[in-house]
Amino acid sequence: MRLKQLFTDDSAVSPVIGVILMVAITVILAAVIGSFVLNLGQGVQQTAPQASFSFDYNGNNVTVTHQSGDSITGSQLNTTGVSWNGAQSGNWSDVGTVSAGSAITKNATNPFNGETIRVVWTSQNGETSATLSESTAPSNA
Repeated sequence: MRLKQLFTDDSAVSPVIGVILMVAITVILAAVIGSFVLNLGQGVQQTAPQASFSFDYNGNNVTVTHQSGDSITGSQLNTTGVSWNGAQSGNWSDVGTVSAGSAITKNATNPFNGETIRVVWTSQNGETSATLSESTAPSNA
């Protein structure tokens, strides 16, 4: 057996590399087509916005102000943690687009007693949600 010829003979290198590249391209194409068919890319666009809110308490009222960050559709925001009076639900749908400087005042049904008030964002399709900001209400006890 010619050992030197075995190490210098590269006649099969090109076909092997070609087969490996064709298999890699096939796997990548299958993954891309599969993600479109199974609609797996939908969740990528449902990422939570980055925003900062401030909370100002006055009696049974809390004023929540968007300080900085991304603009958000008001119907996707909800203020949770306590029961709100009357027609004032916890959502921000009356505000429209919530951007820096936008504020909403909510009137709590009962006096605050150390509850955690949260501004919660929910994606348009309702599959994901995230707490954007939270604050602990003062205790009136």
